[in-house]
Amino acid sequence: MSKSTARDDMLRSAAQLFREKGVEATSLADVIEHAGAPRGSIYHHFPRGKPQLVEEATRTAGALMGSMISAGLANHGPAETLKAIIGGFRDQLESTGYTAGCPVAPAALEGANSPAALAAAGESFTSWEDTIAASLWQRGLSQERSRALATMAISSFEGALIIAKAQRSTVALDRVETELLLWLESALDGADGRS
Repeated sequence: MSKSTARDDMLRSAAQLFREKGVEATSLADVIEHAGAPRGSIYHHFPRGKPQLVEEATRTAGALMGSMISAGLANHGPAETLKAIIGGFRDQLESTGYTAGCPVAPAALEGANSPAALAAAGESFTSWEDTIAASLWQRGLSQERSRALATMAISSFEGALIIAKAQRSTVALDRVETELLLWLESALDGADGRS
């Protein structure tokens, strides 16, 4: 097991703070304090400053989420993975007083000042879609249908996270989970091979 570094701690802290407060509302001082890092260390590890930190935190969080999706699909299949993703977001919302959302969305929503972070968010979403679509295709859906369902799943739970934060309730996530599972079950039951 590798030992955590100050740089890793700052990336984790940045991702957490961006999820809870947003990119623009999170200062470098906030990240340093949250990570318990020495003051001068942020520019040592991120010489391009906040834009580099936002990009790398987004890329790291996106890759972590992507590996969780891949492992879930490989070990438990699409339905159980979807339940786990939504359940994880539900737990985070409730445990943070409805402040923490998706680790990639802040860069997507506030990426104007960091085009590289915006690109990292887009790449993360695309990677998640590709992974989910491949899993559905392997279960007999056409590539087009697999891609459409993957996009719908990600778009649905990302939108539900925003609604849940605003309403301070998981009702939107609960409804999205129910409907996505029904759509997924129907699509897989009706899979007539790859077309």
